[in-house]
Formats: sequence, C-alpha cells, structure tokens
Amino acid sequence: MKKKNVKALKRVLRRPFEWLGVGLGVVVFSNLPRKWMIGVCDFVSAVMYRFDDKGRRRSLANLRVIYGKIKTEGIVRPVEVYNPSKAEEKIVRRSYRNMARTVGHAFWTCRNALARVKAAGEMSEAGKNFLAENKPAVTVSGHIGCWEILSQLAFLEGHKMMSVAKDIGTSGMTKLLMKARTSIGQEIVHANGAFRPLMQGLKDGKSLGLLVDQVVDTKDGGIWVKFFGHPIPVSAAPAFFSAKGKAPVVVAWSRPLKDGRYRCEVVAAYKIEDARDIRGMTQRCIFDLERVIRRHPSCWVLNYNFFRNLPDEKAKAVLN
Repeated sequence: MKKKNVKALKRVLRRPFEWLGVGLGVVVFSNLPRKWMIGVCDFVSAVMYRFDDKGRRRSLANLRVIYGKIKTEGIVRPVEVYNPSKAEEKIVRRSYRNMARTVGHAFWTCRNALARVKAAGEMSEAGKNFLAENKPAVTVSGHIGCWEILSQLAFLEGHKMMSVAKDIGTSGMTKLLMKARTSIGQEIVHANGAFRPLMQGLKDGKSLGLLVDQVVDTKDGGIWVKFFGHPIPVSAAPAFFSAKGKAPVVVAWSRPLKDGRYRCEVVAAYKIEDARDIRGMTQRCIFDLERVIRRHPSCWVLNYNFFRNLPDEKAKAVLN
C-alpha cells in the first residue's frame, strides 16, 4: 500500500477516537471543578507520555536543540533511542502535562467562561498597562504556557479579540473546538483566508492574538528566520498586521503558577514604526520567545516537528 493511502486510512480510523476525545472533553471537562480537571489532565498526560514513543523521541531532540546539543543546518529528526537524563525526562514529562492542561482549560471554559477565566488566570501589571494604552493591538505568543488563556485574559481587559485556528481532525471536530474557544466572546477565524477578516477586525478596533512558533510554508506567507540557531519558516503576520493596521505589537506568554493558575507576562513590546522591517520584527519576536523557552522548556510544546524543512539558496543568503 502506498504511503499516502496508509496515511489516509489512518486518518479514517482515527476519526471516531478524535470525536470521542473531543466529545468527552466538552461534556466531562466542562462539568468538573478546576482541581479535578487539572487532575484528569495530569493523568491523561502520563498516559500520553507512556505510549507516544515518537513524540517522546522528538521532544528529546527538540530539547537538545534548545541547549545546543544537536547542531545541524536543517532538518532535526527524533532521536533514535529515547535515552534522556533525569533532568531531560522531567522536562519532557512536564511538557506533556502542560499540553494536556492547556487543552483541558479550553474545554473547561466552555461553561461560565468569564468566571472561570477569572479564576484560572491573571494579567500582569505590565500587561494591563500595555492593553489599557493600546487599542487595538497585535498580541504575539507561542505554544508555551497556556496559550488558550492569553486572548481570554486580554478580552477581560476590554479588548475585542480575534484569533486564528487551523483544522484539527475532521471539519465537524474543528467547528466544535472553535465553538469552545469562542465561549468567552472572542472571535476565531479559520487559518485559510484569515487575512481579510483579521485586517478588517483591526480596522474595526479589534485586537489580534497570534501564535508564531510553528512552521508556515513560504507559499502561504512564511518567511525564513533563525530559531535556536536553526532555519525555520514562520508567519510574518504580526509585523505585517502591525504595519498595515497601525497597531503596536506585544509579545507575551502565560506563566504557569504553582496553584495551577496562569499569569500573563509581557516579554517585549514594539512600536508601529518597528514593523516597517517585516523580517527584522519577525526575527525579534522569535528571539523573544526563544528567551522564554530557554528558561522554561517544560512549558513549551516539545513534540512538534519544528525543524522539518531545508531553506533554499535564496533563504540561506538572507539568513546568513
């Protein structure tokens, strides 16, 4: 059987389990007290860690990229054998836990969203001040901490928020997840064709919430930057929308607290004039996220395939 056909078959076989997972998430997680929800998430993350062999091996490879233990000019593959030190294993386990808690939070806030977001997170003083002084704004983050709560907290500070979402599983499942994410009042637009509604949103005074630590093909508007010293094509949307929509940029993340809550903290802020250099601002935002990830690698989604593309000669010239 051809590789494409095998992948297609796997997607078909996976759909019932995806629906089951989302259905249970919406029904079960939204009805649990917060502490119970966190406990269930931690159990699920332990199961995921146990059985996700390739994910563990990719996580270890990405972790070693962060600390310079793996050096390459392009593709970073999962380690062949999962042989972490005690410190590395602890970080990878916590990364899985962080992912599970973030997904759990998205489902948990399907009900009584305003009250639950207030109970689950807080905005730092620097964040409050920036948001109070800049409407609209382009908020930038990555898949670190609880990325689901960032736009929710900005919404509580009086900003009408718009975010972007990609397909997850089937179209029906994507719609269900989008509905969960809009429960507090923020708008979610599909990644395909997102430019026009996002630009119109800025013109209407709405702020944007964008995640930039993921691969975006150059044909879809991605530009090559250095991420932990490795080439990766990412979205230039934050700088572009800032320049065209005349809105400042803030890079932030949600720091997990010991009690299971989150605090949104500002990493860096940029003026509209800074966005004139689209590539320069995009690289600076990526460097901002790098600093946070180096200090808190267990809060980052380590099992994502970040370093999977090779730059062409033109991109290499720009990167060098």
